[in-house]
Amino acid sequence: MDIKQIQDLIKFVHKSGVNEVSIEENDFKITIKTNQAPTVVTASIPAATPVAAAPAPVAATPVAAAAPAVSESDNHITIKSPMIGTFYRSASPDKPSFVNVGDEIKAGQVVCVVEAMKLFNEIEAEISGRIVKVLVDNASPIEYDQPLFLVEPV
Repeated sequence: MDIKQIQDLIKFVHKSGVNEVSIEENDFKITIKTNQAPTVVTASIPAATPVAAAPAPVAATPVAAAAPAVSESDNHITIKSPMIGTFYRSASPDKPSFVNVGDEIKAGQVVCVVEAMKLFNEIEAEISGRIVKVLVDNASPIEYDQPLFLVEPV
């Protein structure tokens, strides 16, 4: 099961209101549980399964951000994380941030990178607007559906 299939499964479980889903394929097992609280994902691979020692290459396909949610305050829209991982504001430590407070963004523009399972996934904005606030520190672990940015729509 690849990261895209896992993301689609998490979205399905979130939208359907199902409390628990378990899938088992050969040497891979994943269980997703929800109870009106944040989604908990548990994946286990048997110890006998060899793990690659070399780092995986950067993912070439961008991941669209989770559907933006409207904030109660000041008509801001929240860009949320579509996956669990580590949040990065730039492509590498020596590169500038993708976006900063006050920047104008357009739908489809990369706003950050989330590292998940040794793959770096570009997160794109689904809306156009101005970045009002960055809600997560660089290199911080994030959860599925966690707010990342506040955007003032234009």
